[in-house]
Amino acid sequence: MEIIGSIEDMQNRSLALRAEGKKIGFVPTMGCLHEGHLSLIDLIKGQVDVCILSIFINPIQFGKNEDLNEYPKTIDEDISLCRERGVGFVFMPKKEEIYGDDFSSKVMESILSDRLCGKSRPTHFDGVTTVCVKLFNICQPHCVALGQKDAQQVSVLKRVIKDLNFPIDIKVGPIIREKDGLAMSSRNTYLNPVERKDALLLNQSNELATRLVTSGIIDVKIILKEICELLTRVGSIKIDYVEIVNKHTLEAESIVVSEQSMLMLAVWVNEVRLIDNKVL
Repeated sequence: MEIIGSIEDMQNRSLALRAEGKKIGFVPTMGCLHEGHLSLIDLIKGQVDVCILSIFINPIQFGKNEDLNEYPKTIDEDISLCRERGVGFVFMPKKEEIYGDDFSSKVMESILSDRLCGKSRPTHFDGVTTVCVKLFNICQPHCVALGQKDAQQVSVLKRVIKDLNFPIDIKVGPIIREKDGLAMSSRNTYLNPVERKDALLLNQSNELATRLVTSGIIDVKIILKEICELLTRVGSIKIDYVEIVNKHTLEAESIVVSEQSMLMLAVWVNEVRLIDNKVL
């Protein structure tokens, strides 16, 4: 396994691999790797010749007063996990390498990005799309692995890849959960024991929605009311949004649940923002 920090070096290696007929798989991350990230490596490893994983805490996807400076960093552990999992290259550039002093460009998706997380984090997806387009151009992947936990991000990046004609296949891995049901996230490390217990209400909300739909209750307003009541049983939780949307368009379902519906959740557990989702 090689660790590369230079854009020029990484791009040259990627172009050389493509010239040799090698198929490249890519997993973009911000580090602090957990089984969710590692499952994405496993998802594509057997379908490609070389797997590249990037570790880059992207400053432009963090808003004002968000956790950029506190975002967890576990570089030594991350590198060890990548080596064990069979990653070929870890691309680990510095901020100055990705965004020079005169950087002034932006990639923006203007429909899907304005919903859900985009309402409370209005600059977030511009940062995600911009850095991912840069990473795609640097690493030259044939396929990219993304996690279902970040469902809106997956939809936005699929749209960007389609609209900008990138020859990239997107592979989406399922949400990986802890034994108690909490969706794995690097931000879970922020939670104290009480908050960690309260955070289980997110997946309990998924389970509640599933039970209601299975029992024949498909009225969106009824389901959302039940979930909001569940989430607000503890004082540490503040709801950012609870919505049932079309899983393709992310438009809110206003009347009844259909086969295309997905529950989308974002809450604050005191100072920690967590997301989750469930296809209904």
